[in-house]
Amino acid sequence: MINLLPLTEKENLLLDKKKRIIIILWALVLFFLVCLILILFSIKIYLRGQVESQKAFLVEAEKEFEQSEIQDLRKKISSVNLTLTKLNSFYQQKIYFSQILEKISQTLPSEAYLNNLSAVFSSDEEKGSVRVSLSGFVPTRETLFEFKKSLEKESNFKEISFPPANWVEPTDINFFASFKVNI
Repeated sequence: MINLLPLTEKENLLLDKKKRIIIILWALVLFFLVCLILILFSIKIYLRGQVESQKAFLVEAEKEFEQSEIQDLRKKISSVNLTLTKLNSFYQQKIYFSQILEKISQTLPSEAYLNNLSAVFSSDEEKGSVRVSLSGFVPTRETLFEFKKSLEKESNFKEISFPPANWVEPTDINFFASFKVNI
């Protein structure tokens, strides 16, 4: 084919062709940019959804962890409470021998003294009582009688027993006595 168009027309046609190519290229670039923006926007939406779901999982995991932590603390607290209850029960049932000695020394006349003192703690049937046996010396029978009366006045001393052999001698008496102390 022979091109019979003048040179200016040829240049115009060439220029139109270049314009169309440029327009097509710009349209392709614009289409590519729009597609890229849409892809990035969809990725953003997807990532936001993933972040929200992970936040929800994190909140649930924290709640479960707190619940398990709370359960552990409750178990520890109940264990400590049980231990404290047992200790409290133990200390409430504890018999202080110093109190028994103090009461005996308050009832003992000043002229008398003790040689021997023994205490046997009660069995499970008689909780809270102690069997006390003591022996000692008093100068007169009246002092021994005074000691017996002062023991009988104490409300915590029960079943007071002085054997008859204590009352035979009028002076310089080595005596023996036994009684139960309720605490």
